[in-house]
Amino acid sequence: MTKPMRVAVTGAGGQIGYALIFRIASGGLFGPDQPVSLGLLEITPALPALKGTLMELDDCAFPLLHDVTATDKAEEAFADADWVILVGGLPRKEGMSRADLIRANGPIFTGQGKAINDAAGPDVRILTVANPCNTNCLIAKSHAPKVPDDRWYAMTRLDQNRAASQLAKKAGVQVAEVKKVTIWGNHSDTQYPDYKNATIGGRPATTVITDSAWFADDFIPTVAKRGSAVIKARGASSAASAANAAIDSVRSSSFPTPPGDWFSAGVVSDGSYGVPAGLIYSFPLTSDGTTWKVVEGLSIDDDARKRIDASADELKSERDAVKDLLGPGA
Repeated sequence: MTKPMRVAVTGAGGQIGYALIFRIASGGLFGPDQPVSLGLLEITPALPALKGTLMELDDCAFPLLHDVTATDKAEEAFADADWVILVGGLPRKEGMSRADLIRANGPIFTGQGKAINDAAGPDVRILTVANPCNTNCLIAKSHAPKVPDDRWYAMTRLDQNRAASQLAKKAGVQVAEVKKVTIWGNHSDTQYPDYKNATIGGRPATTVITDSAWFADDFIPTVAKRGSAVIKARGASSAASAANAAIDSVRSSSFPTPPGDWFSAGVVSDGSYGVPAGLIYSFPLTSDGTTWKVVEGLSIDDDARKRIDASADELKSERDAVKDLLGPGA
């Protein structure tokens, strides 16, 4: 029997966790021939509700689900993990600034970074979903000095998927026709959804969609503020689409990138495209199934340069706001 892949999920009892766990257990993450083991982490008061999710997992009788551990101890959930998906975090409350949210989440990711460092498997990779995901990822990474820089990801795939969907709808094509969509920067309003290097049906997106005002006035704001629009419409933040993007992120990192395409994720900047080294910044990436590299040589005009730099400046400010929370791996 193939050795199970061990996947840890934090915030396992929340809406995103609930939407995510069953897809992992069914084979939606690594395919129909790869068994999985789940390590589910929740805060102590949420463990009784998580027990109901465990009952449902039993009732699904997933052939690929090898075993499940549900716990309120990070070291137990992360033990020997091949992937850790950091979903759980404090939500932003009314009147709370982004800086307040970062400070409130800091201790959570400090502890989880240490637990990853001490308990996860030797080849562990980590995807941070909980927002502000770039800086939460930076905090956790700084407390896991044993884990190499190229193992850390912050999720901007939901933004990429949103951008691809908007381009497809405007062009009147299926979303599969849209390739090479990049999200640059932070998972925030300063992100830059790059349509200028995207293609639709193999042609530059700007030659398929010729309404230049639409890109600036509709496309970029819609993608950047889509999360707020979802909250307003459904009274809760994105859950199923966020779980789907987490699946996409892990798959894109775990399998070779198809020729003629790339994916977006926040990774540790090496200085590419003038982004300060050390920031968790979203770039266009390709993967060989083990590690990633930044797509080089893309055209960056003056407008794109300003947007890329603005998001970098925001991330530097976030890093400065949590400087005292960063550990030895910063």
